[in-house]
Amino acid sequence: MSDAVGVLILDEPQDVSPTLRAVLEHMPALQTLSETALDETWTGPAVAVVALDEAHLAASLTRIAELRERLPRVRVLATFQALAGSDLRLLLEAGVDAVMARTAAPREVQAAVLALAEGAPCLVQPSEASEASDAVGLTPREAEVLRFLSAGFSNKEVARRLALSVRTVETHRLNLRRKTQTGRLKDLVSLARQLGLAPVLEGEVGRAARH
Repeated sequence: MSDAVGVLILDEPQDVSPTLRAVLEHMPALQTLSETALDETWTGPAVAVVALDEAHLAASLTRIAELRERLPRVRVLATFQALAGSDLRLLLEAGVDAVMARTAAPREVQAAVLALAEGAPCLVQPSEASEASDAVGLTPREAEVLRFLSAGFSNKEVARRLALSVRTVETHRLNLRRKTQTGRLKDLVSLARQLGLAPVLEGEVGRAARH
């Protein structure tokens, strides 16, 4: 039996880059599969790479939900051109495990596929984190505040560690609520993870305050 990870490329209604497809098909660690083969004969780990059609997102969401219902063991990596915070929440609800900008290098897509196959809970490559947060519409400072909030810091603690006023942090948090359509901490933590924004570690605090 092959040790390769099975990859299903769903390129409708918007094509995946032919270069990306060619690279994935020739990577020894991966084996591209048809949906029928994945459904009927493949027994190893598998990841579906879905190219989102943002103009018809509802169709993509339906496709993903149907795939997850039929093949719950398959992980789903969605690639995007532009993504709003509310869209990201819908993708998570449909069963997407990770999102990645469509401009990601093929080797980064391969790394994401392998990580998901190995059980990673969610994934966005670090090099794509700023692009993903831009897609949601976050400013660099809002993204930094989100990292602190997802680590469990209070507004007052964030203000002190970033050398901001509490009112400024509250404004950033209101902007995050408006842009992501949620204010719940667990949703903000999930969003930070999906954007590749790791929670702030204690050793980073001094560096963050100086930016």
